[in-house]
Amino acid sequence: MTRVLVVDDEPQIVRALVINLRARHYEVDAAHTGAQALRLAAERQPDVVVLDLGLPDMDGTEVLAGLRGWTRTPVIVLSARHTSDEKVRALDAGADDYVTKPFGMDELLARLRAAVRRAEPQPPDGLPVVDAGDFTVDLAARRVRRGGADVRLTPTEWHVVEVLVRNSGRLVTQQQLLREVWGPAYRTETHYLRVYLAQVRRKLEPDPSRPRHFLTEPGMGYRFEP
Repeated sequence: MTRVLVVDDEPQIVRALVINLRARHYEVDAAHTGAQALRLAAERQPDVVVLDLGLPDMDGTEVLAGLRGWTRTPVIVLSARHTSDEKVRALDAGADDYVTKPFGMDELLARLRAAVRRAEPQPPDGLPVVDAGDFTVDLAARRVRRGGADVRLTPTEWHVVEVLVRNSGRLVTQQQLLREVWGPAYRTETHYLRVYLAQVRRKLEPDPSRPRHFLTEPGMGYRFEP
């Protein structure tokens, strides 16, 4: 069973999420503070975290930083903060998705399922290791290495890299990338692409400000060049 950690200090939201998730056969743990969330994440090893940003003891981005120090577990932010700056800040801190309150339960559950799917290991397909010179991408092992060491990518970062590498040398439109990584409901969320491509470039490009491999085609999309 998929285990979900719900982190929120509003009892009615926690109760609604716990009831709905358990009704759909998820295992659920709940935390009401950031410290409790970090402890439960270490103890219970959830498959996905649903995280509120406005916690009583620390900001949710601090929880994100604590999680990203040791795990790639998908994190869906669930917050009343609606501004684009807040969304970008959370995504940049390592969140995989962002849902604003008030929210529709069906949409949240769909996004949770998508996050879990992206994090699931895919069966090997026999594709070769792609050597970009500065780094290598092993599509079968779902691993990126740079300078002889593994590069830690979040599940969403990996999925972005995977889609672009599988289409090496070809333009991947913004809509195609959003659809393949996040799903059809995300076709207008182009700021996700800016945030995640910036993160991928920081981790893999020799000079992220002048990318050689993950290229932007202005107004159209992105292209991977080995």
